[in-house]
Amino acid sequence: MNTNSGIALVDLDEDGVDRAFRADVLKGLRQRQKAVPARWFYDEEGSRLFERITQLDEYYPTRAETEILEARSDAFAELVGPGRAVVEFGSGSSVKTPLLLKAIDPAAYVPLDISGDFLRMSAAALAKNFPDLPVYPVEADFMRRVGLPQEVEPLKKLGFFPGSTIGNMVPRTAVDLLRSMRATLGADDGESPLLLIGMDMVKDHRVLQAAYADAEGVTGAFNMNLVARINRELGGTIPAESLEHKAIWNDKLARVEMHLVATRDIAFAVSGEEFSMRSGETIHTENSHKFTRRSANLLLLAGGWTPVKRWLDHEKRFSVILARATEQRDAP
Repeated sequence: MNTNSGIALVDLDEDGVDRAFRADVLKGLRQRQKAVPARWFYDEEGSRLFERITQLDEYYPTRAETEILEARSDAFAELVGPGRAVVEFGSGSSVKTPLLLKAIDPAAYVPLDISGDFLRMSAAALAKNFPDLPVYPVEADFMRRVGLPQEVEPLKKLGFFPGSTIGNMVPRTAVDLLRSMRATLGADDGESPLLLIGMDMVKDHRVLQAAYADAEGVTGAFNMNLVARINRELGGTIPAESLEHKAIWNDKLARVEMHLVATRDIAFAVSGEEFSMRSGETIHTENSHKFTRRSANLLLLAGGWTPVKRWLDHEKRFSVILARATEQRDAP
């Protein structure tokens, strides 16, 4: 197995708690509309639950994106070319990542993820299936520029961001992420990196809501696991039994929203700080923005990427877009 031991770039405090996790949770709970960024779903249990979500009948994005990756392998090989380092923002899926790696003959694979245990398990599993491919897992918050292993620095790079995870962010944050990806991949060092990104499409709101409120309740468990993580890692006393999962379609903002709704008045503490919620008040835990062709292109261009090619699944539910880092210009 050609895997290194991984690079950890997460900032932990003296108690072993991720400082950014604590800061984001406390800041979000102080707001009038309480909110916690969706990236904190993905501890080991959260990552496991999300893998289950991707297999649900109601959750179409994984099937649709996998269809594209299977059907367009020749096009990826032609447009991307061999010998690039694939830098995946988020631990690789057992299905999608191998499809891309088989198609393009990469020189290295670098998965970036904030969930270290899940990252290392995913990287080890993938390395077994690609014994000749160097794999360099990096435990890091990819919302900021990440320094890559020195072994891959000289290589041309392809960023891979599947699953429409970009839709979890409000536009301002999504643009910031796309710009940090550009920096991570070395666009400012004279390279011309590529980005292959999944972006879900606007469609009937009943299909969208069902995908985020499945009959088995797996998405609800995924949402509630965030409470368990806060209580465990941040000394929280949030009464999980007094919260319930809710998914709604916000047509004005073209997004599905996930919330944790208080079923009664509650009071609790996190990291020694006191909070309260009235019955019906919510903690907003996730957005999943949906895109049209134009809004997807506009977001990519704002983040420093020029769309090159776009593919859809046969039902036109989901898109995969190949983009190239936009050359910096001082004039229109």
